[in-house]
Amino acid sequence: MLEGKAMVEDSDMPVKMQVQAMALASQALDLFDVVDCKSIAGHIKKEFDESYGSGWQCVVGSNFGCFFTHSKGTFIYFQLETLKFLVFKGASTP
Repeated sequence: MLEGKAMVEDSDMPVKMQVQAMALASQALDLFDVVDCKSIAGHIKKEFDESYGSGWQCVVGSNFGCFFTHSKGTFIYFQLETLKFLVFKGASTP
């Protein structure tokens, strides 16, 4: 496990959820090859859906761009090893 080596770049998520996101990323890196970003992201998304309800999104990679709207208090962007992790819950439209 790699806890403590993640660097949060931006977040509005409660600290408990941030810790869980980074722990799940570390766990996923133990379970999957570092180049299997799709499986790593799927693992994190599945766990967040189970813990906090459906609608979570996860992007994992070393070079990506994105533009999205998220629900308040559900966003984290961090780096672990050579990968960047973006986890958020999509905002519902009125």
